[in-house]
Amino acid sequence: MREKVEPLAAADGQAAVAFVRQHASEWGVSPDRVGIIGFSAGGAVTAEVAFHYQPNGRPAFVAPIYGGRLKDAPVPADAPPMFIAAASDDQLGLAPQSVALYDQWTAAHKSAELHLYAKGGHGFGMRKQNLPADHWIDRFADWLEWQGFLKK
Repeated sequence: MREKVEPLAAADGQAAVAFVRQHASEWGVSPDRVGIIGFSAGGAVTAEVAFHYQPNGRPAFVAPIYGGRLKDAPVPADAPPMFIAAASDDQLGLAPQSVALYDQWTAAHKSAELHLYAKGGHGFGMRKQNLPADHWIDRFADWLEWQGFLKK
C-alpha cells in the first residue's frame, strides 16, 4: 500500500508548491520565496519535492523536519537550499536518513544545514520539552534570515 501512496503524496507536494507560486502575487508573496516544510511523513514529501519538481514548481527552499527518504535519486542541478532537523532518539529511526540527506546535498555542493539533537524524540515539533530541540524553530528562522527569505 505504501508504494502506491508515496508517489501520490509527492505529487501533492509538488502541486502545492506550484499552486502557491502561481498565486503568490495575488497573496502579496514573492514567488521566489515559496518553500516547503514538512514533518514526519510530510518531511518525506518535502524531501521528495526537493528532488522532483518542474521549473514552475521549484521550491525556493525545503525543510524536511524528522522526515525520511527511501528512494535514491540524483540531486537536481538547481536544487534549493535545505534545512534539516531531527533527533538522534527518534523512535522511528529517522535520524540516519536526515544525515544521509544532508550528506547527499552537500556532496552535490548544494546549500544545506543540519540540526541533529540528542533528545527530542519523533514529533518534537513545537512541543516544549525543556530540551535543546525546543529551539529548532529559532534556528530555522535564523537560517531563513541568512538565506535572505525574510528580507522585505
